[in-house]
Amino acid sequence: MDGIHDMGGMDGFGKVEVEQNEPPFHEKWEGRVMAMQRAMGYAGAWQIDHARYAQERIAPRIYLSASYYQKWALAMETNVVERGLAGADELKAGHALRAAKPLPRKFMPELAANLTRGSFYRQSQAPARFKVGDRVRTKNMHPATHTRLPRYARDKVGVIERNNGCQMFPDSVAANLGDNPQWLYTVVFDGRDLWGPDSDPTLKVSIEAFEPYLERE
Repeated sequence: MDGIHDMGGMDGFGKVEVEQNEPPFHEKWEGRVMAMQRAMGYAGAWQIDHARYAQERIAPRIYLSASYYQKWALAMETNVVERGLAGADELKAGHALRAAKPLPRKFMPELAANLTRGSFYRQSQAPARFKVGDRVRTKNMHPATHTRLPRYARDKVGVIERNNGCQMFPDSVAANLGDNPQWLYTVVFDGRDLWGPDSDPTLKVSIEAFEPYLERE
C-alpha cells in the first residue's frame, strides 16, 4: 500500500543520525516487545507480513513520531484485536476479560533458545517466467493493501540478476488469501533509471521483486 512507511526516494526528513555503539535495546520494554513478537510468530498467531501490514496502517502523525519498537507494539495490538486474540477493551484494562482464543502452537520457555525463522520457500505452481539477464519493467501498481514493491521502483526498467526460488507471496499473506506461491527475483536497476540523469552514474540498486510485480520489457 502507499503510505508514509514507504519512504524510499522521499526527501525533507533531515539527516540520518548514526548512533555510535548503539545497543540492541534502549529500554527494557523494547526487549519484551521483541520477545512477544517472536513468541506470537512461533505460536502461529500471525505471519511476518501481517505484522508489516499492521505497521503500515499506523496513522502518519504517530508513525513519524514513534520509535522502532513502539511501531512493533502498536502493530501487535492491531493484530491481537483483529484476530480475536483479545479485545480492545482488554488491552485498555490491561488484563483478560474473557476466555482466551487458543493458538495453533503453545509457546514454552524452554523453546526460546531454539527459535528459528521458518522457511518461506514453497512448491512452484508454474515455471518461472523470467531468467537471469532478462530486461523487465516493474508494474505501476498502487495496491490498497500490503506489497513489497516500493514506490520508487515502480514502472522502472531493470535486469534479472538472480532467481531466488518460489516463495510465499507477501501481498496475499497479508490480505489473508493464503501463501499463493510466486517466483522471487533479484532485479538490478541503474541509479539513473530510478533517480534521474543527475544520479551517480556508478550507482546500482538491487531489489527483491516477486513475479506478479514484473512485465517483460
